[in-house]
Amino acid sequence: MNAGVLARRAGRGLGGALAAAVVAALVAAIGLFAFAVVQWPAFNSSNVTKALTTVGQVVAAALLVASITLIRLRRWPVVAKLLSWVGLSTFVTVTLGMPLAATKLYLYGISVDQEFRTEYLTRLTDSPALRDMTYADLPPYYPAGWFWIGGRVGDALGMDGWEVFKPYAIGLLAVFAVIALVLWSALVRADLAVGAAAAVTAMTIAYASPEAYSAVLILLIPPVLILAWGALHRPEPDGATAGGWGAVLGTGLFLGLAGCFYTLYFIAGAFIVTLMAVVAAALALRAHRQLTRPRIGRREPVDLGPAWRAAVPPLVKLVVIGAISGLIALLVWGPYLRQAATGATASSGTALHYLPTFGAEMSFPMTEFSLRGAFCLLGTIWLVLRAGSSRRAQALGLGVIGVYLWTLLSLAATAIGTTLLSFRLTPVLLVLLAAAGAFGFFEGARALYQLFDEPAGLRVAAAVVAVLGALSFAQAIPGVLTHEIDLAYTDTDGNGERADKRPPSAESYYRAIDAALRTQTGRPRDETVVLTADTTFLAIYPYFGFQALTSHYANPLADFSGRAAAIARWSEAASPEALLTAMDAAPWRAPDAFLFRHEGDRYTLRLAEDVYPNDPNVRRYTVSFPAALFADPRFETTDIGPFTLVTVRR
Repeated sequence: MNAGVLARRAGRGLGGALAAAVVAALVAAIGLFAFAVVQWPAFNSSNVTKALTTVGQVVAAALLVASITLIRLRRWPVVAKLLSWVGLSTFVTVTLGMPLAATKLYLYGISVDQEFRTEYLTRLTDSPALRDMTYADLPPYYPAGWFWIGGRVGDALGMDGWEVFKPYAIGLLAVFAVIALVLWSALVRADLAVGAAAAVTAMTIAYASPEAYSAVLILLIPPVLILAWGALHRPEPDGATAGGWGAVLGTGLFLGLAGCFYTLYFIAGAFIVTLMAVVAAALALRAHRQLTRPRIGRREPVDLGPAWRAAVPPLVKLVVIGAISGLIALLVWGPYLRQAATGATASSGTALHYLPTFGAEMSFPMTEFSLRGAFCLLGTIWLVLRAGSSRRAQALGLGVIGVYLWTLLSLAATAIGTTLLSFRLTPVLLVLLAAAGAFGFFEGARALYQLFDEPAGLRVAAAVVAVLGALSFAQAIPGVLTHEIDLAYTDTDGNGERADKRPPSAESYYRAIDAALRTQTGRPRDETVVLTADTTFLAIYPYFGFQALTSHYANPLADFSGRAAAIARWSEAASPEALLTAMDAAPWRAPDAFLFRHEGDRYTLRLAEDVYPNDPNVRRYTVSFPAALFADPRFETTDIGPFTLVTVRR
């Protein structure tokens, strides 16, 4: 290993990534600020923001075309690089920021899975300590990386977690898009890097952006797999290089980042890299046998030592990648693993218990009759045709194979009562095929150019087709995200307002509930435990909850099912004294307050239980408390809109 070469390349790479990140952050900040100062109509009631989104996308495409043109003309390389960074970050900012310009909420609002994500961001905006999103006195189970960074951004800007979600999510996507471009530029020719990065970014924004903390990883997966293959499979070592150890470091850093951001991609990424290492070892063994096999004209076979030694280098590098990524992942996993090792982990953790219809099938986007399908088909053809001659095709192809193998394992796992959530790898499959499609389009256009004796107009025609296809796909992205955008306008935000200007829902009473809670308990929010089924309240204010939204998002250390049973028993208590005694006897920190819905002389909580393998996998049920249970001086009861707040005086 040439340490000097490794240090120089790592330094250049990190410097370029930092510069690109600064440019992208500035572009995103300026763009989002500009969008926010104008009173735009709601996306779900007007086409104005959609029209302006298309204009912004055309500007972004023009910047990228100008960058590629300068690169191919070999003129003004610094300007070309800046244009590519600005163009790509502008595309991300405009495509997501303009449709959401009239709302403070991100895609999906505070509904569906975005509720627990907002809750997590609110928790880590309130404090940088690694704490569970819902439960008091527990370390987090879900990786905190994305949420912790967002929390620090929100704290620095003086914004609440629910409010910083949108600008942070969009800004970080823009930053990671240009970081991915920097990585692409280190692996392939500069003009190809811009094209591949643009294709991957567009596919990511269209099909992965609602889950913003996984989308930033998806942007990096295609170039990282090429990097990993370069580390593991080196048939012709070059003493002038770092021997692939720079790529080992880069792959380990990415997997470590994935471990801090998103467990599934950490494990699935490790699975694919392991597959690569096994294939690399097998190819090394085959090369060893070919070199040592007797041939005509060779008196004696070449002695290269035992065959197993040929397989050692890729496997050693795999171990090093695993060590690097594991150490980084421990930054967020350490507290949970330490407590799990010293206590019982409840069986109520059901994060893998989800099998929708599309999760019970294998995804074949290349067979769709659509622009996306055609592009994925082009990528598939390129992967097959170039599998024997292109290291890029080998790396991306192994990634595609890894996704399909993971899918088969997930489908098989249903027989033992669980899944591997393979449907969440569909965006990964799409970006791998998108990257391959970009390379396939370029090489196909070049082949036609040579086939037809290099006509001057063919290059221009290919460029026009590429731009038209890209713009057609890009302007359709808001349509793909229509449901997610609509929820951002119809959900009630933390200010008690709906962005579409229609009457807000019951969440508009949360501000009054918060004020009453702080007055009656006399404690800070993060020292108060609230039992409520309206967990959106916990997403907006950093109170701890006694019970999570569903078991799928519950910390396995929290004993979700045990808490559910305790709530049911409390509702059947014979008297206020019996209720308080039962609460004090619970093995967990008891609620300091209850937030109910009131129905006559009863207070209700609408809770959830896991009913996997059924689809839907959640059954809602109601627990009803008699109002008489709280007719005691040790409880203070306050009706606020449709809610009843009961605080416990201790």
